[in-house]
Amino acid sequence: MYMLDTNVLIAMFKGQYGIQEKIQTVGFDRCLVSELSIAELYVGLYKDVFGKASPGRISAKEKQIRFVEDRFETLPFLGNAQTYGRVRAKLEADGIRISDMDLLIGCSALDAGCTLVTNNIRHLSRIPGLAIEDWFPGR
Repeated sequence: MYMLDTNVLIAMFKGQYGIQEKIQTVGFDRCLVSELSIAELYVGLYKDVFGKASPGRISAKEKQIRFVEDRFETLPFLGNAQTYGRVRAKLEADGIRISDMDLLIGCSALDAGCTLVTNNIRHLSRIPGLAIEDWFPGR
């Protein structure tokens, strides 16, 4: 199974890097998303709302979020709090810092036994035991 990071979903929406084709190749049923990535998509939506973006732009983002929620299995955050605490404490003891959302998403994939698909290899490869793939060719 593959967990799609937020940057992968955004590239999919934009039709970039062949992400849509890659998802179709591996199958929608083999891809899931963390509810944390959906939360990040909502942050982008509400930044547009509060920034008074055009209604068309807001509507398009709402449709994108609905598509993700309808098309992909969503993995709830529940269940990986202990993994997050353990991994974060270990990384900090080793002098390594990763943003909380990246670490939470990475720990979600780790607990679910999924390969995390992301282009944020530099940060997420620091999580011990996390399987990662980069579907962004030439980036």
